[in-house]
Amino acid sequence: QPDMSLGQALRSPQFVILLLTNFFCCATHSGPIFHTVSYAVSCGIPMMAAVSIYSLEGLAGMGGRVAFGILGDRYGAKRILVSGLLLQAFGALAYFFVRDLGAFYAVAAVFGFIYAGVMPLYAVIARENFPLRMMGTVIGGTAMAGSLGMAIGPVAGGLIYDVFASYGWLYIGAWGLGIGAFLIALTFKPFPRERPALAAA
Repeated sequence: QPDMSLGQALRSPQFVILLLTNFFCCATHSGPIFHTVSYAVSCGIPMMAAVSIYSLEGLAGMGGRVAFGILGDRYGAKRILVSGLLLQAFGALAYFFVRDLGAFYAVAAVFGFIYAGVMPLYAVIARENFPLRMMGTVIGGTAMAGSLGMAIGPVAGGLIYDVFASYGWLYIGAWGLGIGAFLIALTFKPFPRERPALAAA
């Protein structure tokens, strides 16, 4: 959309959907990220081993960013983002069912691979739909929404633990937020491409 103004871009459904999707996406994984070590310790896992779960999650995320980027280039960023958001929701829920170190490692590897993998796709979708001259504003706004989601997850997880003396509802809530992100992303429709005018005969 080369003729789109910045005001039109910021008021467009496409921009709003990107904001909401990134907010719910980051709210989904931020609680599990910040509270997994404490949750593992509450399950009887030694502190040093519990910290290594978080480390494995981060290492898996490095591979996820590359893999999801390649898949997005090949099959379309929106398709891979939507699929990744659905997988992320169930990855967060999987923590609810684990208790031993081996299971924590398995879920951390998968969850870290997915949640880090979806993040670069927002920039790809932004570049595919908005003019290059406003990429800083569009990506900055999307990142701001994600930062708000990242801020809410840990606080909500702490409040849940204080009320229920358990992290179980944190992971169930994260699953619900993840399903929300998935459903919102499904509604994203790219801007219609302008068709070049037919040459006069």
